[in-house]
Amino acid sequence: MNWLWTTDALIEAMNGRPFGQMPEGVQGISIDTRTLQPGDAFFAIKGETMDGHDFATAAIKAGAHLLVVAEGKLPALGRLRVPMIVVPDVLVAMEKLAESARARTRAKVIAVTGSAGKTTTKEALRHVLGMAGLVHASDKSFNNHWGVPLMLARLPQDTDYAVFEIGMNHPDEIRPLVKMVRPHVAIVTLVAAAHLGFFSDLDEIAAAKAEVFEGVEPDGAALINRDDPRANLLGTRAREAGVEHVLGFGEHQRSTYRLINCVLNADHSTMTARIGRREVVARIGVPGRHMVQNALAVLGAADLVGADIDQVALALGSLPAQQGRGRQHRLAHGDGSFTLIDESYNANPASMKAGLDLLNATPVEGEGRHIAVLGDMLELGDHADELHAQLAELIVDTGISHVLLAGPHMKALAEVLPSHLAVVHRDEADDLARLLMDTVQPGDVVMVKSSKGIGFSRIIETVLEKYPAFLTEIEQ
Repeated sequence: MNWLWTTDALIEAMNGRPFGQMPEGVQGISIDTRTLQPGDAFFAIKGETMDGHDFATAAIKAGAHLLVVAEGKLPALGRLRVPMIVVPDVLVAMEKLAESARARTRAKVIAVTGSAGKTTTKEALRHVLGMAGLVHASDKSFNNHWGVPLMLARLPQDTDYAVFEIGMNHPDEIRPLVKMVRPHVAIVTLVAAAHLGFFSDLDEIAAAKAEVFEGVEPDGAALINRDDPRANLLGTRAREAGVEHVLGFGEHQRSTYRLINCVLNADHSTMTARIGRREVVARIGVPGRHMVQNALAVLGAADLVGADIDQVALALGSLPAQQGRGRQHRLAHGDGSFTLIDESYNANPASMKAGLDLLNATPVEGEGRHIAVLGDMLELGDHADELHAQLAELIVDTGISHVLLAGPHMKALAEVLPSHLAVVHRDEADDLARLLMDTVQPGDVVMVKSSKGIGFSRIIETVLEKYPAFLTEIEQ
């Protein structure tokens, strides 16, 4: 059996105490019984609202090979007929296992952070590097104090490339995580007003993002968005952290990975970029100008880890849009169809601009309209109302004719939009879903965007339940 971890290696890495008859090894690492696979080790992590020890029986029923439990919980769990590794603290034990996984791998490791685009860039790297070798990358947005060590602990020993997303909403959160990851390449996609409620200004956000450079391996590289106004600040922080190679991507003349030109289409983009001493032409399977910028970061990181750039450029053409991050649905409506753009996972001023630009760039059919369905951007603190109102600049004098809003902060936007636009505000996402059903017509393009906590994914679910996928005559 090709184990992810032998039991002996688990015990040694975590300095744990075996209890019961140990299996030879485990095939995976899990902290959630709902996704646990038979043969996994279940780590009973205690979170803010739930304690994994309360789900020990469920883990056994799901097929866990063994449990990793805290010493203090053993008396209550000793009755269970399952092998256990006993440790003082389960999360600390998983961090130790993560460090052991990083120490044993020969993979080229990439870390991605940023105020916008980090998950999309991480998924794009997963996709394109998969054409060049075996890739391990963070699941979903597992980018916090438990998500990063979990993804490291799951790192197979024979991986060629490993890509980790690292997030934060306070200072000093990235620092301990990147020192576990120890990347060969650290990317900062963009510094923007995300989590501004926890910082005094964008410079403080940039400084917190720059913590990612503190874990870069010797002879490693920092890859910075040269079009970002805080590129110089990030570059300075990278050099102060001892990073030997500080490189940039973007349209800026000083970019190492420089965009020469791009053509934006409704369902894809094409770009020409200078990569080293050569020009590379690539088709990007996901539309949007922001995706071109992300693709530049992907090409740069791939070059730095030694991947075949021609293979990477080719793979960008089949890049899929992620759920909640720009995925488009063409849905049947009467005798025609309309387009739904799902941007329901995340929102801040920078990603709102990217989303509204994409909405405007997507052509309607016939008498169709551009409809923006927008919810609150969270964690903006005292700046929230002002930043929501400023979205009007991205809507007025564009092709957007209908604006459907929900959430307390979106009232600030509703109050400043001009009367010639069809603007409606509701308190709840569910109220907005019903209104959208009454509003949408054949030919329309609808974009739904908000922070995840607002619940706009329910609007997407409601629309997809009512309207089936549109099939062309050939598909029928």
